[in-house]
Parts: sequence; C-alpha cells; structure tokens
Amino acid sequence: MLSAIYTNERLFLRIGLAVLALAVLGYVYTGFPPLLVAPMLWLYVVLMLKNWKMAYWLFLFFIPLSVRFSFSGNSLSLCVPDEPMMWSFLLLGLLLYAYEPSALKGWWYLNPLVLVVICQFLWLICSAVYSTVPLLSFKFLLSKIWLLAACFVMPIWIFREKEDFKMAFLILLTSVLFTILGIFFSHSTTNFLFSDIHRAAGLFYENHVEYSSVISMFFPFVFIACLWLRDRDKRKARWMFVIACFFILAIFLSYARAAVLAVLFSFFVYYAIKKRFVRWIMPAIYGIIALMLFYVIRNEKYLELRPTYEQTYMNWDFSEHMKATFKGRDESSMERLYRWIAAIRMSKTKPVFGYGPHGFYYNYKIYTLRSFKTYASRNVEHSTTHNYFLYMLTEQGYPAMGLYAFLNIVIFSQAQRIYHRFKDRFYKLCTMGIAMLFAASFVNNFFSELVDTHKVGALFFISLSLLVILGRKSREEQNAVV
Repeated sequence: MLSAIYTNERLFLRIGLAVLALAVLGYVYTGFPPLLVAPMLWLYVVLMLKNWKMAYWLFLFFIPLSVRFSFSGNSLSLCVPDEPMMWSFLLLGLLLYAYEPSALKGWWYLNPLVLVVICQFLWLICSAVYSTVPLLSFKFLLSKIWLLAACFVMPIWIFREKEDFKMAFLILLTSVLFTILGIFFSHSTTNFLFSDIHRAAGLFYENHVEYSSVISMFFPFVFIACLWLRDRDKRKARWMFVIACFFILAIFLSYARAAVLAVLFSFFVYYAIKKRFVRWIMPAIYGIIALMLFYVIRNEKYLELRPTYEQTYMNWDFSEHMKATFKGRDESSMERLYRWIAAIRMSKTKPVFGYGPHGFYYNYKIYTLRSFKTYASRNVEHSTTHNYFLYMLTEQGYPAMGLYAFLNIVIFSQAQRIYHRFKDRFYKLCTMGIAMLFAASFVNNFFSELVDTHKVGALFFISLSLLVILGRKSREEQNAVV
C-alpha cells in the first residue's frame, strides 16, 4: 500500500485533497484551528514513510516552536505541531520494531535507566486505574505513551553516528535561538521589565518558568560545543562563545531564580564528574532534605514559616522580588510552601497510588493550611505542586516518587561511568553535556513539575535515551580496544 502512494500520483493527490477538504469542513463546523494542521500532517506522514530520519529532524525543530491549544472548556489540550508528530512516530516505532526487533533486545532492555522508565510507566498505568479523575488521567497516559515513543524509544534508530548528534544539536540550537530572539525582541519593547516577562515568554512557552527551564537545560550543550570547537575551528568557537553569552543573558532576563541555580548546579556536576564523586551528590541532597523535613515536621517548626498574608505579594521589580524572597515575603515562594504542605498532608490519605495523573488540583485545597495562604492561592491557572517529587507523590504515590528519586541517582552514576569509559573526546563531551542537562533539569523541577510537558519532557527523555545509546557505544569502544 505504501509503495502505491509513491508510484500512483493520482492516488496521492486524491488522498491529500480529501484530507484538505475534511480539515476545512471540520474547522468551519467546530471553529477549532488545529484541524487546519491535518493537511500538513498528511504531508509529514508521507515524508516520514519516505525519509523518516529527515522527519525526525523536522520534529526536533518544531519542539520549541510548538504552541498549545485548549478545548472542551480547557479540560483538554493539544500541542501543535509536535504532538501530532509524536503520534506519527508512535506508529512508525511499532513498524520499525516489527521490522528490526533486535534493535531493542539485550543492551536496551537491561539498561538500568530503561528499566526505571519502564517501571515508572507501569506504575503510571496503575495510578491511572485508581485515579480520582479518570478521564484526565487517561489523557495523560496517552500523551505519555507518544512522548516516550517519540523521545525515548525512537532515538535508537536515529542516533547512530557522530553526525546525528551534531545535526540534532544544530537543529535544536537554531530553533531554541529563534524563540529566544523572538522573546528577547518582544521583552525589549518594555525595557526588559520583570513584570512583562510572562507576556513576552508567552509567544512560544506556557510561562517564563517553562521558557527559563528549556534554555537553562539546553545551555550545557552550547557550553560543550564551545569546548569541542575551541581546538578545531577558532572562528566557529568564537561564534559559539557569543551564543553562550547570549544564552546566559537570556537566562538572567527570564527572571527565574531556579534557572540561575540550575546553571550553577550543572557546572558543579561538571566538576564532580571530572573528579569522580558525582554519584554521591544525589544521596547527599536527599539526606539533607530528609533531615530538614524531619526537623521542621517533628516539632511543627514549619508553622513558624507561615507568611503574613497582607505582606506577601508579587513584586513587579526584580530587585524587590529577590529581597522579598530572603525576607519570606515573596508570593511565589510562600505559595510553593502552601502547596508543599498540602501535598505532604494529601500523601497520608492516598500514599500508594496517589490521586491519579492530573488529580492534584481537584483534591488539594481541603488539605491546605489557611495560615499559609497567599494572594496566588486562588490558583486560576490550575497549577500544581511546584515540585516534581511532591507532584509524583500526590498524583502517583510513594512508589512513583521513589522511582524518580532513584532515576536521578542512576543518571549521574551512569554518566560518570560512561564519561570515564570513553576515549573518544567527542562522545566524552556529549556525555558531559547530557549530565549537565540533567543537573539543570533536577533543579528546575525541584521548583516546578515540567518533566511531563512536551518541551521540557522532550529534552529530558531524548537526553535520557542518548545516555543509554552512549553507554552502549562506550562499551563497544572498550571491547574494540581489548
């Protein structure tokens, strides 16, 4: 049938015209703009079947540029065009696996990173079954399936040679830079006011938190590119250095404190991998957090942190915003504390399966403490815990939170092992860049919950897949030397 599409131009044209007509009629009837994407999706599917590697590069390019459309009273949403592209790669992945099942045998299934992701997915299914919001949880489960298919499984067939790694970097760099330039120009019209960053970031991202997370997570690759080019092409190295400086400026002007900490932590992980002690970082951080929680919960010391409602507000000047943060009067920080307390109290009621994916918002308010309430507590944007650990805890229970915590340990442990196993400098630097990305991701998601969003999630799972692939390449290199 596929060959008939390419050899019979009339059939191709008829199908394309039928898709176009149905899309226009659907839009006229429903007024839903994403329907107009259907003809382009048809062309994309044809491209995929003819040259699926080129189709994947196109998918990477559109990840940062995609926008979200909400419908059904904002209860459902669709990211266009990258989410429909993910559907296509889910189908293609099944076809490729049927054709080459050996691609996923042994080395892939037995990798600890893959095993943890599989366990996370299986537990997600269990949590969705016991969900308090079954429709939303089912939609979340579906979106997770095509996210994992396109970003975690599909790279196995894409990233075979060094040129594939370079191509992916250049495509994503071009796309991310385009969004930064657009936001930078829009933000400049108000002299980069702190109060205007939400509007400016809204050109391509949900908010300035998602924007800052994406660029702070991608920045390590720009830094690594500077190191790679330094001794190879001085002119390109200078240009990459300029781009790196522009990224740093963009991160600062995103006015997201977590993003700044994320970049700093990524450089600490860079040093830790070099010195071979990165595997102890996550256990040490978890231990410190556990001790702090034990201290503040045992004697109800956390009650001393409650804010004064009238004095806790959003500052529209960044310097004042930072001052308020240290004084405990910053609205966003105090609202996080408000949600975190609610999340911990919620976990006592449903500790195993949680409330189900997307279940936090519909259940958390009865568990809040009014003394921690802020002006943002109305939560008109339906945001959640502002912490990925607690997000997992409330929506999927302690097993899900434990798996995410363990995944972070395995990531850094494997990254250190792979980095020092490689002799090839290019792959060593790729491994380091991925480890630094996960360091930035850890900090960003400690203050938000973006791993399951289509932009941050795509970067996260593609990088996770690349770490698995690099692990295999490092072992092949080691065996070849022996």
